[in-house]
Amino acid sequence: QVQLMESGGGLVQAGGSLRLSCAASGNFFSIAALGWYRQAPGKQRELVAAITSSGYTNYADSVVGRFTISRDNAKNTVYLQMNSLKPEDTAVYYCNLRLPGGSPYWGQGTQVTVSS
Repeated sequence: QVQLMESGGGLVQAGGSLRLSCAASGNFFSIAALGWYRQAPGKQRELVAAITSSGYTNYADSVVGRFTISRDNAKNTVYLQMNSLKPEDTAVYYCNLRLPGGSPYWGQGTQVTVSS
């Protein structure tokens, strides 16, 4: 069983930065695909950024150039550095972990609120 714990959310003014962290339990972190999703009120959950076990990354068009996903396999942690935040980035952010051939695991979410 994998458990994910996000941290780093909060309230920030537009143009500011936040760094989200997601720590995972278990011994298979290095082979997992990882991602950050977000869900705003009244909207569907959407992929923000993802990183494969080999370090390949991809981003939603809306965050390209502003957000960076990274992973530290020694710490079983994935990060999302968010710069130049906009009010439309306001959402609950969820960490996602997927092992090869397995179902995804989700964290409990962390609120990010960007004020204008």
